[in-house]
Amino acid sequence: MSRGTRTVRRRSRAAHALRQEAGAVGRAAGAAWRGPGRERDLVVQSLKASAAALLAWLVAGVWLGDPMALMAPWVAVVLMQATVYSSLMQAARQFGAICCGTLLASVALAVTGNTLGAVALSVPLLVLLANWPRFGDQGIHGATTALFTLATGAAGLSSAGHRMGQAALGAVIGVAVNAFVLPPIHLRDVRENLAALAREAGDVLHAVAGDLRDGAWDTPAWSAASARLEHRLEALRSARGWSRESLRLTAAPLRAVRRPPGPAPPERDDERWSRVTGHIRALTRTLAVAADADRAPVPPSDPVLEAYAGLLELVGDACRAESRRLLGSGDDALPDEAAEAAMRELRGRLQDGLREHAGQGAAGTAVLGTLLLQAENLWSETVPAGRNA
Repeated sequence: MSRGTRTVRRRSRAAHALRQEAGAVGRAAGAAWRGPGRERDLVVQSLKASAAALLAWLVAGVWLGDPMALMAPWVAVVLMQATVYSSLMQAARQFGAICCGTLLASVALAVTGNTLGAVALSVPLLVLLANWPRFGDQGIHGATTALFTLATGAAGLSSAGHRMGQAALGAVIGVAVNAFVLPPIHLRDVRENLAALAREAGDVLHAVAGDLRDGAWDTPAWSAASARLEHRLEALRSARGWSRESLRLTAAPLRAVRRPPGPAPPERDDERWSRVTGHIRALTRTLAVAADADRAPVPPSDPVLEAYAGLLELVGDACRAESRRLLGSGDDALPDEAAEAAMRELRGRLQDGLREHAGQGAAGTAVLGTLLLQAENLWSETVPAGRNA
């Protein structure tokens, strides 16, 4: 391949990457414009951070006449966190780190008498102190504050007190803006992640059912899809944690204004879909074992697999219906009577197949029995009639 061809290909890949990024930005902007959601929340928090920085600059630089009004707006921007509680916690950690950095830099300069010696004495200690768990991810601000203090020559007792006062001012403004101006409430994230988990579970079940009917056992794809469900479950747990935290230290009247139209789904739904994810993972593993020619278990016969695929599609439909219900774009779920009737018919066919396989040997019976048990577990967790049984 010539150098010119390689250059053209690199430029083509770069252009493709830029187009993808531009498309992602455009989609995010469109989502923020259309209505409430994660993208609009990010826009709101960004505007709040800018407002907090501007207010801190006005207070420190204009009203108080500070010619170096930098620390207050910097702290205000950094403290515009995703929840009011995290803003307050980060404010305490960052203020502690800034105080340590300012004081240690001033002491180091007084001991060594020159800036280079003060940097050599204070920065290694502050970088080491940044790993203290009490500081969280704010510990590094101690070292950066020391460098800034020494570089500007603003060391000494009075300068240290002045800098810490600016940090306190910025922390108060940042936390106040986050707490009282459209405080972030993350209940919507729980619903969206739960709906996405239900939809993706239904997609996995339909994909497995389609492959069983076609005789194309794509077990690596099933395993990858099951792993993606695990990642989605982790995202749901993270969103639930943010939801709880976003309600802490948030004023009740403002909380009522910022709440989404509907409450977050109950936490028992998280546990239920965690079990569904586990059952799907176990099901795909069982099918992978049955598809492995080097292992003793063998897959069931084609008529039985046809019935089993129908059962998985029934459960997948219920998962997708619940996803639509969570997003407010569909009915509650499949009708109880229809789901129960379809399940009974398919279960009867599978039971007949299980008895037939029992007379042919233990290998096929073990696989079919395990698959049937996992499908029953999925049905009981997802189909309304199954949950009420």
